[in-house]
Amino acid sequence: MFDNSRMENTKTLSPAQVASEWREFKHDPQDVLGADSTRLAFADPEFLLRRETRGIRFELEMLKPELELSRQGIEHTVVVFGSARFVSPEMAAERMAHAQKSGDSGAMERAQRDLRNASWYDQSRQFARLVAGYSLQRPQADQMYICTGGGPGIMEAANRGAFEVGAANLGLNITLPHEQRVNPYVTPTLHFQFHYFAARKMHFMMRAKALVAFPGGYGTLDELFEIITLVQTKKEKPVPIILYGSAYWQRLIDVEVMIEAGTIERKDLGVLHYCDTPQAAWEAIKDFYQLGGSEAAPPVA
Repeated sequence: MFDNSRMENTKTLSPAQVASEWREFKHDPQDVLGADSTRLAFADPEFLLRRETRGIRFELEMLKPELELSRQGIEHTVVVFGSARFVSPEMAAERMAHAQKSGDSGAMERAQRDLRNASWYDQSRQFARLVAGYSLQRPQADQMYICTGGGPGIMEAANRGAFEVGAANLGLNITLPHEQRVNPYVTPTLHFQFHYFAARKMHFMMRAKALVAFPGGYGTLDELFEIITLVQTKKEKPVPIILYGSAYWQRLIDVEVMIEAGTIERKDLGVLHYCDTPQAAWEAIKDFYQLGGSEAAPPVA
């Protein structure tokens, strides 16, 4: 009978501990976890963290979510991404109350910005409710599941919207040095942790029927442009890419400059849709796939 006792310690490692061990190993690869040549290769954490086994780790990060998603019958997702820094209207109001009590001008300025940005959180939440409400009326094979990076901000809002109508939803979280925690609205069996950004982004795209980009920073731009590139180069089939918040995106990315310079062609913009309401974003997706029916999600409380 196989003795599992030697693997028990690996089950208790938190994401932060794994990230810490990885950083230490890169600086000092000699006996970080206690070298033991008698360990089975797959039960040897030190061996699995070697630079030479990176390809194996990457393959495992691809395989684990794939097997589980297939087992649960999840084939179609709507990916929502955007700033992790936007907070809910409730949290924004709380921060404003604290700032007003403190009388700190810097805190007041940050709280006012939080209040403005909280509308994006609320709209992401509403959009997810529309998608989830529609999908719950369909057979599982036709359902579209909300999928996010599993973190705070816009991601939390979308997971929350799906959660509130009773729909399963995905969170593809990334292990970072400051330990980004998964938000509480992700379906527990659909929460996957990644070390490699590349593997995570591949999983975002593999089942995506649409992608909705809310205002965000470097991470949002990274994900957005990778997806646009994959579609432009025909590595992936066209899917609707929703740029939510037209004023933000048109100010940030002037696509006409690229067209005038000849670096892209106008047809490359065919899958981009600028939207400013949850309903308009959902209608753009429905129109793309010629979906009928209506959504029955209750209004946001």
